[in-house]
Order: sequence, then structure tokens, then C-alpha cells
Amino acid sequence: MKALIVCVSVSHGNTRRIAEAMGEVLEATVVEPEQVDVNQLGSYDVVGFGSGIFHQRFHPRLRAFVRNLPKERRGKAFVYVTSGFPPQIWPMTRLVTRAGFEVADTFAVRAFDTWAPLRLVGGINKGRPDATDVDAARAFAAGLRARVTAGA
Repeated sequence: MKALIVCVSVSHGNTRRIAEAMGEVLEATVVEPEQVDVNQLGSYDVVGFGSGIFHQRFHPRLRAFVRNLPKERRGKAFVYVTSGFPPQIWPMTRLVTRAGFEVADTFAVRAFDTWAPLRLVGGINKGRPDATDVDAARAFAAGLRARVTAGA
């Protein structure tokens, strides 16, 4: 299986850590949006798109990247997020679908968050993602891999 994970991880490295755990299982390359060869996206069996949440939205770099993709039919994709609070994933899944992907699944995990007012109390979800969260990311990737390779 050929897989790619497009990741924006800027604050604490949480999103990258989750991407790398999923990447191990999917045998995927993990890259920043600026490193993607857009012309090669159709050659992947599955492409993941993920970031942390910034001001209640996926990172602007990831949103801009997906929004600017040429609209053409592509393969399967998944969307994942790390966030201090339960996130809204559907806006990114909608963008990914509009770019021509079929969203096969989504994954969300709680993560250390020091957004402005939370910084005053030292942040929330300290120590997250933890080993259990990383294991959940690997299990998600294993299930996704099984579904994609089975053609589901």
C-alpha cells in the first residue's frame, strides 16, 4: 500500500507524533503541505490530512493547501486532528471531499493545549497524547489499512 500523511504540527509536536505513529502502520511518508508534489497525490492508495486546532479550526496552512488542490477525482483519504477540546472535523472532511478524495475515516485525539486563556492555568490535557492515545492512533491506522487494502 502506498500512503502519504500531510501534517501541520506547530505548537507542541502532538500532531506530528500522532502522524508518525499512524505512518509506521501505514508505511506512510509524513510531510508538510509545502513538501507535497500535487501531481503525485493520485498515485497514493490513501492520503491523510491532519493538524492541531487553531482558533477552533484546522491550521490555515493545511486548509489553504487542500482548498487550492486542483479539483479532480482521487483515491481515499482520512482526516485526523489533535485538540484540547472536542473538535469539529466536518469542515476539513468537506474540503478534502471537494478536492476529489473519498474520506474513508476520521480520527481525533485530545492533546496538550495552551491556547491564550488556557496558558494562564498552564494549559489543559497535560501529558497528552499519551501512550494510550498513540496506541489508539496505531489501531486506527491498522483498521484503515485493512479497509483500504480490502477495497472497502
